[in-house]
Amino acid sequence: MHAAPDPAPRQPWHAFDIDSNDPRGELVDRSALDARSVAEIDALMQALVGLRRVEEELSRASQAYMRLNSTDMRALHFLIISAHRDELATAGSLGAHLGLSSGATTKMLDRLEAAGHIERRPHPRDRRSSVLSVRPGTRDAAMSTMGRQQAGRFRAAARLTSQERDIVTRFLTDMSRELSVEDAEWAAHPGPADAG
Repeated sequence: MHAAPDPAPRQPWHAFDIDSNDPRGELVDRSALDARSVAEIDALMQALVGLRRVEEELSRASQAYMRLNSTDMRALHFLIISAHRDELATAGSLGAHLGLSSGATTKMLDRLEAAGHIERRPHPRDRRSSVLSVRPGTRDAAMSTMGRQQAGRFRAAARLTSQERDIVTRFLTDMSRELSVEDAEWAAHPGPADAG
């Protein structure tokens, strides 16, 4: 009696490996692509997954270092940029940028002010409003940590040729369009309670 031969070892798979996610071509028609093209696209998808993981890691580290949540961090970023551009930041402009109600914006600003991250001063032209600014210590901490890390995006882009930047820009813009849920009807409604 002969033992059955060992099955061929299975190739490792990754979270966005197209053959593992869509083995029957229900989502993507790849009949015009050869194996090398599919492998190159899979490698590109893995690079994007790697970028997203690093961005999430940076976000978590930044929030832990500053002891703030993601909305607070976005608020400080807005206020730093406003100062760099010599623009007066108000609660209204900040709330609009963050998509927060006036009540939620006020609550966040009260918290950031109590923690010593921001200050309010009278608006020079509107007595009903205050101008917001990031305190120097918070600005310095933000710029020397996650600001310096985020600048790595620019350094990486600067190493590309003009033609390569155009290709990458077109690719990322096209991918954003492909992934957008703006016109996806399913995204506007809750899913079924029991998908099984």
